[in-house]
Amino acid sequence: MVAILDQHGQPIKKLELKESQTAKVGGLHHEFAGHPSRGLTPIKLARIMENAEQGDIRAQHDLFLDMEEKDGHIFSEMSKRKRALLKISWDIVPPRNPSAKEKKIAAEAKELVMDIANIEDVILDALDAIGHGFSCQEIEWQLLGRTWLPKEITHRPQSWFKTDNETRTELRLRDNSMNGQALQPFGWVKHIHKAKSGYLARSGLHRVLAWPYLFKNYSVRDLAEFLEIYGLPLRLGKYPSGSGDDEKATLLRAVLAIGHDAAGIIPDGMEIDFKDAAKGSHDPFQAMIDWCERTQSKAILGGTLTSQADGKSSTNALGNVHNEVRHDLMMSDAMQLAGTLSRDIVYPLIALNLGGIEDARRMPKWQFDLREPEDIKTYSDALPPLVAIGVQVPVNWAHEKLGIPLPKEGEAVLQPAKKEVPGQTNEVAATRIVAATANLDQDEFDLLGEEMSSDWERVTNPLIEPIAALAASVESYEEFTAKLPSLIAGMDISLVTEALTQGQFAASIWGRVNGPSAE
Repeated sequence: MVAILDQHGQPIKKLELKESQTAKVGGLHHEFAGHPSRGLTPIKLARIMENAEQGDIRAQHDLFLDMEEKDGHIFSEMSKRKRALLKISWDIVPPRNPSAKEKKIAAEAKELVMDIANIEDVILDALDAIGHGFSCQEIEWQLLGRTWLPKEITHRPQSWFKTDNETRTELRLRDNSMNGQALQPFGWVKHIHKAKSGYLARSGLHRVLAWPYLFKNYSVRDLAEFLEIYGLPLRLGKYPSGSGDDEKATLLRAVLAIGHDAAGIIPDGMEIDFKDAAKGSHDPFQAMIDWCERTQSKAILGGTLTSQADGKSSTNALGNVHNEVRHDLMMSDAMQLAGTLSRDIVYPLIALNLGGIEDARRMPKWQFDLREPEDIKTYSDALPPLVAIGVQVPVNWAHEKLGIPLPKEGEAVLQPAKKEVPGQTNEVAATRIVAATANLDQDEFDLLGEEMSSDWERVTNPLIEPIAALAASVESYEEFTAKLPSLIAGMDISLVTEALTQGQFAASIWGRVNGPSAE
């Protein structure tokens, strides 16, 4: 029996796939997030990040979860970034210059992938790596008949993992050991996302967002305090000399309460003096909040005009530029994710169900369709003249630019509209002449004459040809005139009658529509 090899060329045992790796590390399922965002300060944030660089990434990723949960702007922008790929179609494609066998394997692999429930959720959870730097989803396999398919693909919190002590780039499952457990082959969809270069703990986008998040929280807190006292008068309590601590405390409680309750009592001999109402502006706090959010938008989406309008510099042209930046980010996200899905989903499905791939370079790959269909109108205007002057345009290239797939053999395709056939109805003739008369710079009866004369040759040829043949067959003019009446009597003149009738009908319609009575 041929051994099944994992992505790294090591043999695996199928029986081990039915039990998830984390089921053997039960303590992880009973952990709760630490919420390090509570009481976050610059010193505390710096310490969390330093610990992550040294391999203890738990607090850092708990903080990242809090950031998305507590900051609506970060959540909104990250949601746009991650969900952009959900509307992109995908395919499992064979290697370049594929053989018939390789094409078949790619097609069968796609069928297996499509049997995975909620594959869109797998894509979305994998893109959680944009903010964290990595995302791990655990695969629980099941055997259906003779087919191995994932039963569940479950996202696991980043706090369940640690990095190795030597390279600080290898992910390991936390257990009670110092180095943790290596991840089980075929057991994980492990997506490492390079939002920025550096060690794994420093590669996530949330490392960049953490500081604006902290500064924004300070400004939001200060703004809330300002709004709480804005417009309230300053209250000064006056107590007589010799008052004890209890009397002073009583006066203080009265001063505090009267600002909110508009009522209070104080001992005789004490008084409360009201000064001018608190003044100031919320603008400094709002300016700091706006700066933080603009910085977050730039970091996540590459710009601000696709996320919020500042009312000053937002223009359609700049918005289009920022949309192009978002498209570049989407392409980068898609290409990185496609490599992960090829390695951790496509290859295991092929190895378990179709047999291994002898050469890893010939493995089918997951591919997102990132082509942007060009403007069809632009190409429909440009291509016919170019082809007419001899420019050779490959059909495959044109279909690819327009995003129109080539038809399969025997597949129905759209055809050019057929030209009007002989014997058209009076209504068609009327429509043609009324449409032509829409151009008031031309004479309508001239247009009618041109319309009829363009079709006259077709109508009269069946009559002229027999007469010409008669003239060619006789030897004298007398013989020709003698035989002509009998020839004319046997001719079918219905086409001539129909053409004249259509012309008369069209002229009558025009007169009814455009004549003096129509006004």
